[in-house]
Amino acid sequence: MSIAPALLERANSVCELCAAADTLEAYDVGPEDNAPPENTILICASCKTQSEGQASLDSEHWKALSDSMWSQVPAVQVLAWRMLNQLSGESWASELLDMMYLEDEVKLWAEAGLAAQSANSDTPTRDSNGTELKDGDTVTIIKDLVVKGAGFTAKRGTAVRNISLTDNPEHIEGRVNGTRIVLVSAFLKKSV
Repeated sequence: MSIAPALLERANSVCELCAAADTLEAYDVGPEDNAPPENTILICASCKTQSEGQASLDSEHWKALSDSMWSQVPAVQVLAWRMLNQLSGESWASELLDMMYLEDEVKLWAEAGLAAQSANSDTPTRDSNGTELKDGDTVTIIKDLVVKGAGFTAKRGTAVRNISLTDNPEHIEGRVNGTRIVLVSAFLKKSV
């Protein structure tokens, strides 16, 4: 997609998410391809590949959302909100998400994009009982687990709140003892 002069002017010729000035392109935030200009933002290659899941998320890169989330452009707000949700396991991202305000219709737009991403996932993540897990669920650890590299054991019965699903349906991410770790879903039970 070619970059319209009005888009370059609105964005001051920098990425509207991270303020990078190189490898910029117009990006349709959706909900459909060939969206109207107000649903398009100027984005750098790094933001694009990470937001589309073609590259792993670099938490440090996305700290720039602390500025861009306040944009007056709804499409920028939507993509910032989606990225903060993907990074909600990071304390700084969770705090920014708590501060962020979206108009009702903009929030519906942002949530629709997350629902579409979830729908594209082939295999659901299931706990030890076969119950499907979703982002934001609370689970309980059913077996003491030694956490490699962190120097502690995640004890049986520990509740892990506000989990995040990963690309691997056998793993989830959650915070245990203040540390963000990856857990095997077979050793978890969904809390009701």
